[in-house]
Amino acid sequence: MTCAPPANPWLSALKLSGGDFDVAALEERLKTIEIELSRPDAWEKPDSLTPLLREKAGLGNKVERLGRLKKAHDDMREWLALAQEDDAEKEALESLEEQQKELAALLDETELVMLLSAEEDDKDAILEIHPGAGGTESQDWAEMLLRLYTRWAARRKYTVEELDLLPGDEAGIKSVTLRIAGPHAFGFLKSERGIHRLIRISPFDASGRRHTSFASVDVMPDAGGEIELDIKECDLRIDIFRSSGPGGQSVNTTSSAVRVTHLPTGVSAQCQNEKSQHHNKETALRVLRARLYNLEVQKREAERQAEYAGKDAIAFGSQIRTYTLQPYRLVKDHRTACETGDVDAVLDGRIDRFQHDYLLYLHERRN
Repeated sequence: MTCAPPANPWLSALKLSGGDFDVAALEERLKTIEIELSRPDAWEKPDSLTPLLREKAGLGNKVERLGRLKKAHDDMREWLALAQEDDAEKEALESLEEQQKELAALLDETELVMLLSAEEDDKDAILEIHPGAGGTESQDWAEMLLRLYTRWAARRKYTVEELDLLPGDEAGIKSVTLRIAGPHAFGFLKSERGIHRLIRISPFDASGRRHTSFASVDVMPDAGGEIELDIKECDLRIDIFRSSGPGGQSVNTTSSAVRVTHLPTGVSAQCQNEKSQHHNKETALRVLRARLYNLEVQKREAERQAEYAGKDAIAFGSQIRTYTLQPYRLVKDHRTACETGDVDAVLDGRIDRFQHDYLLYLHERRN
């Protein structure tokens, strides 16, 4: 993989003290949270504790990561001292090289988390995939992207909940909505918003011709119950209709599918996965909340972008990445120039380098 990430001026001056690196302060905050959670009346309203529990998990991860970083740094200094001795053995030099790689990987991970500084970055994500024009070919590409993101989430031990899925007529999918939950899920996945292009010899073309397919990916922070959104009942229109697509257990034989529309904005969400109309309505409302929250996030981002005269805006609908399988093999991100020839690894969910470079790209635009 060849990438040209921007310089990281703070990384060379990294110290395990002050700000995000003040372990003592982080541990003190953890103790405060533990005291809050141990109060007798703390669990009377469990939903209100969600932000505190999320903060606790985030602080715990940060303290654990900084502990590993300090240990790797100390071990490397010891091996460096041994390697500089006149009678240094080959084993010491090899161990120094391995320790250097470990420290570099930890620094890379720490830098990545530092870049996730936006208010919404630590939230779970609602991810949607829609195929472009092209029928079965594009629907198959959309399903390949679904596999890519579920593999990526599994590798990070994130949970994936299928909120809505509409299968394709012959193969692939017509649309899918997922909720991906884990530390900084939205922060990492926001790099995936946009149009994804696939170039390959179509398995659905008997003539073996090369096809270009498109699919759009949208990612929104999951507002959950933590964000106060002023959604009035009178501003919602709820439509009930019969589910489409292959069903089973009466899913597509009863009017259980639900579409909820927010009239002031025109934003809507629908769900038809469950045979229960009530469950479908709850899921549709959750996705609607995420879309309305994302609308506010995009407004704030647009205001920030207005400060960057002469720079291109990042918007849903722009072509962000091309996956070429024939006549050569290459995946290239058009925003960061990050590319790799290991297409199979990318399609298997190994997109961390692309996400890392995108976050650096955003950081450079804002500074």
